[in-house]
Amino acid sequence: MFSPRHYTTCLLLFLLVLSDFSMSESQSPWAAKKKRMREKVRNMFYHAYDNYMTYAFPHDELKPLTKTFTNSLSELGNLKLEHLPQDYNGTALTLIESLSSLVIMGNNTEFERAVLWLSENLTFDVDARINLFECNIRVLGGLVSAHLLASDSSKKLFQGAYNNQLLPLAEDLGKRFLPAFNTPTGLPYAWINLKYGVMENETTETSTSGCGSLILEMGALSKITGDPIYESVALRALRKLWSMQSSLTLFGTTLDVTSGQWIEYSSGIGAGVDSFYEYLLKAHILFGKEDFWKMFHSAYVAVQKYFRHGPWYHEADMMTGRATYWQLTSLQAFWPGLQVLIGDVIAANASHREFFHVWKRYGVLPERYLLDHQMLHPTEKYYPLRPELAESTFYLYQATKDPWYIEVGESIVNSLNSYTKVEGGFASIKDVTTMQLEDHQHSFFLAETCKYLYLLFDDSFVHGNNYIFTTEGHPLPVLSTWHEELPEAYIPTNGTFVKRHPRVNRISAMSLQVCPAMNLKSGQHIESVCHIPDARSDYRCLTDEDCGVDASTCRQRSCSMAGYCGLWVI
Repeated sequence: MFSPRHYTTCLLLFLLVLSDFSMSESQSPWAAKKKRMREKVRNMFYHAYDNYMTYAFPHDELKPLTKTFTNSLSELGNLKLEHLPQDYNGTALTLIESLSSLVIMGNNTEFERAVLWLSENLTFDVDARINLFECNIRVLGGLVSAHLLASDSSKKLFQGAYNNQLLPLAEDLGKRFLPAFNTPTGLPYAWINLKYGVMENETTETSTSGCGSLILEMGALSKITGDPIYESVALRALRKLWSMQSSLTLFGTTLDVTSGQWIEYSSGIGAGVDSFYEYLLKAHILFGKEDFWKMFHSAYVAVQKYFRHGPWYHEADMMTGRATYWQLTSLQAFWPGLQVLIGDVIAANASHREFFHVWKRYGVLPERYLLDHQMLHPTEKYYPLRPELAESTFYLYQATKDPWYIEVGESIVNSLNSYTKVEGGFASIKDVTTMQLEDHQHSFFLAETCKYLYLLFDDSFVHGNNYIFTTEGHPLPVLSTWHEELPEAYIPTNGTFVKRHPRVNRISAMSLQVCPAMNLKSGQHIESVCHIPDARSDYRCLTDEDCGVDASTCRQRSCSMAGYCGLWVI
């Protein structure tokens, strides 16, 4: 399912477990439940999709309570609908976001119909101010993913021939992004007008995610068009952002694109930063560049050192590493899924269970929960149908095949149907304490929430295929032709590269780029990807060299005056 060029020993096992399990799973007692839940999710998707097509298409998103539409892609921030051109019909955002979900659910006819409509009707030559990050992950990502799926002749998604109808749309949109990168730093503006580029007096403030999470979509666009400019500008922005790290390898949340100075120094793994970490690893998987892996490795260890507290992740000051905000945010729930991709399954499971505990407490996952007070944030009590918990549940089930995750998925499905389903679609929740609804069905409900739940119960789409999913849930195939070098060893059945490492003692699994379970020595238990056990099982030591690295915090242990290894120096 996933195939990076180097860090694939974990993922190869991941594929083999999936393949072996699938042969016997059809006879398991869970098969009937998975089939039943799959159909529930399919019904959810089409209830949302059909209502969008009836009441909102070709506008961006559905307002399910009033059965009308919103052109939300152009309303993000402070821009009001009345500021848009009177003839602006939106970008058919939800339709674009639904394309790969239609493929995964086997509806080739509707996929072909949607592609043909988009190719004949969609235009980006409109006087509309859009958010670069959101338009990139939702629209460009949706078009690039659908183009690659349609181009795969083995899937037979078209009755006739697919003539690259989506490619000109993707390339046109990519070209309209380019003026945003014309800054002294190469960091792009957060907002851009699709017709006129960067407007006068445009804000120069953006987020870490906003300028560090463009490389997958724009890199893929360069690969399919043969024009390196898209990958080049996204890579330049990413490298500039990387150069702005603190001495602790931490990053802030917001920054100025003209001066290259940080505005907000506190950050975590949630809003404003989340997909930056995600794209470092996934860019390594998709493009095979070792630089991406090195950046992710350093950044991941820093996160574990300075943000992690047991199963939770708080926020911290990028300069000092001191905790700033002790809070859970719903966007953080993607992190366990990312950890699965590097084999840190124990840590992923611990965090996932805490997120699900909060879900069970409130019925859904609130946007922000104050860990230090064990209470909801007073103003951010909403749930906008977010997918992150479902996403991590899917990854953890694929890694472990523990049926408990099927029960988690069932609970999520039941909650969504109980609290958010209305006659006109699925509505967001404005207040999780009262379950008061809000008139908005976000496009990511179809692009991600329904998709990951469907894949949890029916993973046939990924069998025998290598895909990574973008932060918006759009699948991109991992192709050897996109990598800088040909792999050293190739397994035709799954396309996975295996790099054989020499035996190295006292080095972490992450440094070796192997699964923790494969880095075992006799009598040792490897607990995480950064864990290095102490030289002796009784923790006795003579010098610091006898001490390893803590499994939870990734901090170096040291030898005390009494001769015992521990976290004596913080």
